[in-house]
Amino acid sequence: MNQKNLFGHPVGLFVLFFTEMWERFSYYGMRALLVLYLTQHLIQAAQTDTSVFGFRALQSGLESWFGPLSTQALASQIYGLYTGLVYFTPLFGGILADRILGQRQCVILGALLMAIGHFLMTSEAFFLWALLFLILGNGCFKPNISTQVGSLYPPGDPRRDGAFTIFYMGINLGAFFSPLICGTLGQRYGWHYGFGAAGIGMLLGLLVYLCGQKYLAADHFDRKLLDTAEPAPLTVKEWQTITGLLGLAVLNILFWAVYEQQGNTLQLFAEHNTDWQVFGWEMPSTWFQSFNPAFIFILVPLINVLSARRKGAMSSIGKMAIGAGLLGASFLILIFAIDGLQADEKISFLWLALCTLIYTLGELYLSPIGLSLVSKVSPPRLAGMLMGVWFLSTFFGNYLSGYIGSFYETMPKQDFFMLLAMLAAATSLAIYMLKSLLKKAIGSV
Repeated sequence: MNQKNLFGHPVGLFVLFFTEMWERFSYYGMRALLVLYLTQHLIQAAQTDTSVFGFRALQSGLESWFGPLSTQALASQIYGLYTGLVYFTPLFGGILADRILGQRQCVILGALLMAIGHFLMTSEAFFLWALLFLILGNGCFKPNISTQVGSLYPPGDPRRDGAFTIFYMGINLGAFFSPLICGTLGQRYGWHYGFGAAGIGMLLGLLVYLCGQKYLAADHFDRKLLDTAEPAPLTVKEWQTITGLLGLAVLNILFWAVYEQQGNTLQLFAEHNTDWQVFGWEMPSTWFQSFNPAFIFILVPLINVLSARRKGAMSSIGKMAIGAGLLGASFLILIFAIDGLQADEKISFLWLALCTLIYTLGELYLSPIGLSLVSKVSPPRLAGMLMGVWFLSTFFGNYLSGYIGSFYETMPKQDFFMLLAMLAAATSLAIYMLKSLLKKAIGSV
């Protein structure tokens, strides 16, 4: 590996930064349009035309479980399945890289599959095939791009934490610009232009990655399969830790079920119930999904400064309880904003921005804290498996978000937002009530 540095870090970090930035551009650009595309075009087209391969079979399968589904409810279920499976396949992508292909080949394969998927989205007939390619591609790409960041640094290198912060900013930079570009193209000029732009973004990411190969670390294959020694049995403390993490993973499901409404029912609310006029010009509603990454850029430095000044560090479990509580509080803003509105009235987009600000703060107190906690307390020989279980909880949470979202159309808006607030508040309360038991099992972290 070429160890040339840039701004105090290996050049490979910036190769991975821009690769991930473009990949996230493509993912969030497509996600910004997905529910709108389904509700405003594809589902109606699929029900009057059999050219959307496999769609009627998918609809029949879902309705056999949940009964007849309206257009919005069906769109929500598909959204939940897609975003959920995106977090399920990385379990297998990591194994594929560790044991067969290596991280580099898996990233290249994943990028190619996702590019194909985005371009297939430009054809109605291949919609489900497009989702399949995107899910499989993300499974290859997601777990293997992040591991390469750590591989750039020797053990104990103090630059490692800063490197992941830089990498995280790349993720959010792509997430910020994608709704502005893909969302605008899709809403103003045609759905397929937006999906095509997402595909171009993925190809740009692949080009950056291929051109920067010489700056990346060598692949590390898993040779532990050759070790046939019988592992030592787990200790009581290790079993307690595993039990505590599994409990948190269950509660993590509820957090993501509420949080992921931002790309589902909140996007529909932004489209139909929010006024986007600014000095006579109307913003595309998909710009709403740029609020979250923009607030992350603003909040991360503030949280770091406040944490540095705070006397006595708050426990990770305490932070996670606060994060879930903030998520619930964010929906109280919308309940207040729509109180007393007539059916044809809309609220200012500033209310939605305030809601997003609060749940973004909640995300920062729970999501990265949870990942850090799992990596710190997991028994070393089970660290990979337990991290996989944590991501698996995100899969269930994303699917549950689709199921919950299917009630959006049939419930009064205030009742629906109150349901979300109560689910998040119950999650916060459960984490808080189990705090002493979880700290005993996991430790004071």
